[in-house]
Amino acid sequence: MTADIAARVAALPPLREAIAAAGMSARKSLGQNFLLDLNLTRRIARGAGDLTTGTTIEIGPGPGGLTRGLLLEGATQVIAIERDRRAAEVMEPLIAAADGALTLIEDDALKVDLATTGSPPRRIVANLPYNVGTRLLLTWLRTPEAFESLTLMFQREVADRLVAAPGSDAYGRLSVLVGWLCEARKVMDVPPTAFTPPPKIWSSVVRLTPRATPLAPADRPALETITEAAFSQRRKMLRQSLKRLGGDALIRAAGLDPTLRPERLTIEEFCRLANALSDGAPK
Repeated sequence: MTADIAARVAALPPLREAIAAAGMSARKSLGQNFLLDLNLTRRIARGAGDLTTGTTIEIGPGPGGLTRGLLLEGATQVIAIERDRRAAEVMEPLIAAADGALTLIEDDALKVDLATTGSPPRRIVANLPYNVGTRLLLTWLRTPEAFESLTLMFQREVADRLVAAPGSDAYGRLSVLVGWLCEARKVMDVPPTAFTPPPKIWSSVVRLTPRATPLAPADRPALETITEAAFSQRRKMLRQSLKRLGGDALIRAAGLDPTLRPERLTIEEFCRLANALSDGAPK
């Protein structure tokens, strides 16, 4: 059945013809930049791993470039969530060709509980709108155990933060929170010329694989509080950036040196600070 679907999808008119016929152009207000090169979208789909079990969830398919790539690479159940109603018309032939393997939900992804969408194992594969990409990711990571993997495209600067190691210029709050919950690796960089219309910046695809358990024990709200305070003054010593949270007393309760700078701390050390804050270390 999968081979039949792939053959029907491959026989569809080119995406440029489909969007021209529907008069669909990318809207800046929705953060849209369309991927129309099937060679590229198939590479992204392959980067997501095995698509033949469970549910592949796509966010913001637009005219369906990545959606086609997912189906061509063997996805057996795709649920695409799109708030732009114009997409339904363009994707109608694709939905028919998929013969039940593709469902389009017309809704805002920020309002949909992906942790209960479709059957497990669930994976998210998406070219995320730049303006809400980080917000969406942090929402999904409230329930990381619900997902097998998340293969997501961000602007390259954000992607670099997701995979950054301690001591690097890109290492920051997002690096800690994501690394605490997931194993992260960059799959590929994507030039502006790959999009219609081309953005002014490069993009990158990152694959996140949720850990069976967080990298170290910590209370998430406390970890978020610690990392927000620490990286608000990333070039200053911890005793300064964490002054309002307890300063030297808090840092020493975590067994750390108050003269360290936030960008040098490992994720495990941030977790120790979060635990000290949760335990009510003396101020």
